Amino acid sequence: MRRFGLHTSIAGGLHKSLERGGLLGCDAIQIFSHNPRGWRTTAISKEEAELFKEVRKSTGITPVAAHASYLLNIASPDVSIRSRSIDMLKEEMLRADLIGADFVVLHTGTAHDGQGLERAAESIKAALGDLAVKTELLLENTSGKRGDTTSRIPALARLLLLTSGLSTGVCIDSCHAFAAGYDLTSDEGTRELMGEVMEHLGAARVKLLHLNDSRGGCGTGTDRHEHIG
Repeated sequence: MRRFGLHTSIAGGLHKSLERGGLLGCDAIQIFSHNPRGWRTTAISKEEAELFKEVRKSTGITPVAAHASYLLNIASPDVSIRSRSIDMLKEEMLRADLIGADFVVLHTGTAHDGQGLERAAESIKAALGDLAVKTELLLENTSGKRGDTTSRIPALARLLLLTSGLSTGVCIDSCHAFAAGYDLTSDEGTRELMGEVMEHLGAARVKLLHLNDSRGGCGTGTDRHEHIG
């Protein structure tokens, strides 16, 4: 069954994202569990987590995805950045698990030395290797800006393979795919993307779709989302 939703705000409390989603008729939602542009987080209390679960039950919204912080760069050659990103990814997973979120969606990082994919895999192993959580990690395709690790579907599939058992699936973002050179305005480009997904991933691995238009042109690497239409 296809389920549709939106990214909703947590302003006023995490549970408010569900209430907003319910008012908009959403089947599913995505949230940030904290400010996505900062390293500091506020702990989620047991009471807040339970309230989130209660409101979710009343709305019937599922799945719930939590998008990881934009600051993470698990592929970085800079040891300090990578270490901080590993710690934050671990925290993202624990926060999502605490509120019962189904997925954490992760941008897989950038590097300019050709070793980014391998470092990203090692970072995921370091972050998730000793965690006991039910929340699943989804790897998102990226926009193709210089150094991106997973802008092409074969690379995304490779990282999924390298982290088998830790990352369980992928999120495909239409804006990112377009920016990376998959021309989704044409039948040929759409078939190219779908063909690579089926060949390298399989439909069962695609757990989430981010459907956005793009402010940038095809193949420009510009990660600038636009409202559909």
